[in-house]
Amino acid sequence: MEFATPIPLHRLRPPCSPETSMLFGEASLDAYREGMQRCMERVRRTLTRAQGPCSGVEPHELQPAFEAIDLDRPLNDLDASLEEVQRLYLDHAVHFHHPRYVAHLNCPITLPSILAEAIATPLNTAVETWDQSAGATLIEQKLIDWTAARIGLGDEADGVFTSGGTQSNLMALSIARDSACEAMPGHAGNRHHGLPENYRKLRILTSEVSHFSVQKAAALLGLGYDAVISVPSDADKRMDIDALQATLEDCDEAGLIPLAIVATAGTTDFGSIDPIPAIAERCRQRGIWLHIDAAYGGGLLLSSRHRHWLAGIEQADSVSIDYHKTFFQPVSCSACLVRDRRQLRHVTYHADYLNPRDQAEEGTPDLVNKSLQTTRRFDALKLWMTLRTLGAERLGDCLDEVIELARQTYRALRARDDFEVLMPPALSTLVFRYRPGGMDDESDLEALNQRIRQTLSRRGEAVIAGTRVDGRFHLKFTLLNPMTRLEDLMPLISEIARVGESLAPSTSHPSNVWSQSSC
Repeated sequence: MEFATPIPLHRLRPPCSPETSMLFGEASLDAYREGMQRCMERVRRTLTRAQGPCSGVEPHELQPAFEAIDLDRPLNDLDASLEEVQRLYLDHAVHFHHPRYVAHLNCPITLPSILAEAIATPLNTAVETWDQSAGATLIEQKLIDWTAARIGLGDEADGVFTSGGTQSNLMALSIARDSACEAMPGHAGNRHHGLPENYRKLRILTSEVSHFSVQKAAALLGLGYDAVISVPSDADKRMDIDALQATLEDCDEAGLIPLAIVATAGTTDFGSIDPIPAIAERCRQRGIWLHIDAAYGGGLLLSSRHRHWLAGIEQADSVSIDYHKTFFQPVSCSACLVRDRRQLRHVTYHADYLNPRDQAEEGTPDLVNKSLQTTRRFDALKLWMTLRTLGAERLGDCLDEVIELARQTYRALRARDDFEVLMPPALSTLVFRYRPGGMDDESDLEALNQRIRQTLSRRGEAVIAGTRVDGRFHLKFTLLNPMTRLEDLMPLISEIARVGESLAPSTSHPSNVWSQSSC
């Protein structure tokens, strides 16, 4: 059969009109370039004008500006849209790269990863099937294989990129649940028949300071929060092995079935790493799935100085990694990995219109076959360009620098008599509170430290995290910025003390101060 002469592309385009630049394509490349330049200028102006890590705006102050907007009445002008975005978002955006942003596990990001977004987003690649992504599929697979090799999971390991640690933990525990149920006598598996009759006996064991996503996963998996048993931690906030052994014996006596033990490599508050080798030994003895949540501590895989802290991670059945934390990548960029790729069958469903079974049997690498998600962005390109441009060693050095910064800051806080530091840093977090001399009342200390945090945030001077330990409120530094130095943090520590001193109630009139404005 002969085909007609191809029609030139220019004859397929609509006549030139304002609509030509509405959708991305060959006809809108000039508008794309000009628009990107305007966007970059907005970002440049925002960062150079910012006086601190945040504006201090509160919800009730910004909400009226949104109420006045009618989304059914477009502005019909890019500059007007950008001006609106400036007012509503950029003027109040929180800057994670700022040395006084020390709140959550947000990191400054590598320049190559930002440029990767500028490549992947316009093309809008979806990586669920080969016919939508081609080389993007192989880039993601190569990074999964590289990560599995860094962990030491073996030749049969596999995995997939995810939206974050919460999804990775959900996926891993879903696979662990289905694997445990499949092994039960008389049960043909969950995928077709649902949970077995005795599913209420299933339990997940994890440290009392592990991530809340373990409880969320248990609820979403139909087991409920009560299926999660919190194992006490030791003085270093690591899972207590004796307590774990006692918990396993309690499960035996009660006829409960531990389907998984979750070990944490980097708890959110303390950065603590559970004793993985000892936990892995108990999992092997009992045939229990070992999942390691290394969302925070996974960057240690690249560290030349601290990689040994992850000893035993190679024995895991599954691992969660957040590249958008200690690999310094933009959100979202994470992965869930398993030791045995055959276990990924528990999240596989073949649809004739997308990933038919015969296509898989022929060897087509459709990533949807091993993912909870269907449509997914090409997030792997960010990490790929970072590794190919900068190298893994430089990322590891960045993490080593923030670990050292945490140690220096700990020593600085300990040297003062008006701060109480809970424990030495395990990774790059510090939990502490301002405690002036003579103040011993816990309610006063809690109110004072909360007010310090609120005051600094409201003024736009610093963003500091808060948490509770044994019911007591503490401040927290989360240090993930390798550009921050101790000389950046010393003035912040002094400012915390200065604000605390100004807010601290006098012994004669303890209730007067708490009625003052936080500004």
